[in-house]
Amino acid sequence: MTITKAVTDVLNGTIKSIKSVIPIPLHIHQPSLISHPYYHQSMAVLIGMTGDVRGRILIDGHESVFSQIGSSMFGMPLEGEMLESFAGELGNMIAGNLSTKVFQDGFNMDITPPTVMVGHSKVSGFDKALQLPIQLQDIGDLLVILMIDKHSK
Repeated sequence: MTITKAVTDVLNGTIKSIKSVIPIPLHIHQPSLISHPYYHQSMAVLIGMTGDVRGRILIDGHESVFSQIGSSMFGMPLEGEMLESFAGELGNMIAGNLSTKVFQDGFNMDITPPTVMVGHSKVSGFDKALQLPIQLQDIGDLLVILMIDKHSK
C-alpha cells in the first residue's frame, strides 16, 4: 500500500466518520496541504494513529462550536470540564469510526487516547499535513488536520 493510497483512504474515511458522528448538516470544503507549524484556535483534540497508518489527527475549533455540537447530541449545553470531556469523546468517536473504515479498506489502524488542548498553542513535528475545513450549519467551523507519517505502509 502506498503512502498516497493511505492518505486518500484516511481522508475519505475521516469525511465519512465526521458525517456519521456529527448529527448536524455540514459542508466539507476542499482539503489543502500545509507544511508549516499549525496554531490551533481555542480548543482542539489530538489523537494519534498507529499501525499500518501512523500519524495524528487534530480536530480544532472554538469552544462554542464544540459546545453546540454537544448540545445537539445530548440536548443540553456543555461547558467547563464537561465540555473538555465531550471534546475528547467526540474526537474519540470520529477517530474510532475512522479506524473501522480504513480497516475495511485493507489496513490496520489503532488510535491513542485523545488529548484535549485548551488555549492557543503551536503544533509542529510534521513534514506535511492536510487541512480539511468543515462548516457546521448555524454553528461555526471545525478544522481537521491530518498528519500522516511518510513511513506509513
